[in-house]
Amino acid sequence: MTAPRGPVTASGGRSVGRTLIRGAGEVLITLGVVVLLFVVYEVYITDLFGERKQAQATVAVDRVWADAEATATVVAQAPDQLATDPRERVPRYDTVTGEGFAKIRIPVLGADYVFTVVEGTDPDDLYIGPGHYPETQLPGEQGNFAVAGHRVSKGSPFNDLGLLHSCDAIVVETQDDWFVYRVLPMAEEEATWASTPRARCGGVGVQAGAYAGVYGREITLPSDYAQVLPVPTVLSTTVPPDAQRLITLTTCHPQFSDAERMIIHGVLVTSYAKAPGFLPPELAET
Repeated sequence: MTAPRGPVTASGGRSVGRTLIRGAGEVLITLGVVVLLFVVYEVYITDLFGERKQAQATVAVDRVWADAEATATVVAQAPDQLATDPRERVPRYDTVTGEGFAKIRIPVLGADYVFTVVEGTDPDDLYIGPGHYPETQLPGEQGNFAVAGHRVSKGSPFNDLGLLHSCDAIVVETQDDWFVYRVLPMAEEEATWASTPRARCGGVGVQAGAYAGVYGREITLPSDYAQVLPVPTVLSTTVPPDAQRLITLTTCHPQFSDAERMIIHGVLVTSYAKAPGFLPPELAET
């Protein structure tokens, strides 16, 4: 017959407790390492993959544009004749989901800030770069040219949108044109906009009528899809005859979270027909 065991001593109980605590600590450390590795992958490694995908998209769109230019009839124009009325511009290109068709530049974010815009906003599309909402208008058209982009990870093209101010230029290049949009007034500027001189703000004003309440930057819920409609906040996909020509950029907010959306609205102020050797003067703004 097995002899009965004696009572557990105090030192034995402490030993068991230390073992449990040590084991729990090791589990927590392991979990912490796993979380850290995931953060590094999501924030940094996917950025590298995104930059590679973006570079490939840029090479592809440059090739398409070069081929189009080689077969086009070039008409010499003086620089002061390059400004064009966007109402007279008809896109001569098609968009294909996941492929680039335009480039976006924001001069105040640096001379090297340029991203190829692809068609589509599915995860695979946005891994390549900023993506055009397919149901919205094309650059320069009446209505709303709306583009989504990641703020953190996968190339992070829209990470610095929060640095934009009213009247900052957003320049969109297509196969045939340059379109210059400027950020609309912010809500806090509305009351003093008319009485305060502002540089580079020609063609930019506080919105009224159907556009009242549309500002240069807004923070909304992810479900606020109305921001990318032809007239933001007006629940209609029809482009009114008197519709403005807007650009809308959307990204997650705050940084490292998708709880909300940051919206940037801009209005078209001028456009230029592309010509060999010509760059819009707005690209030199800082």
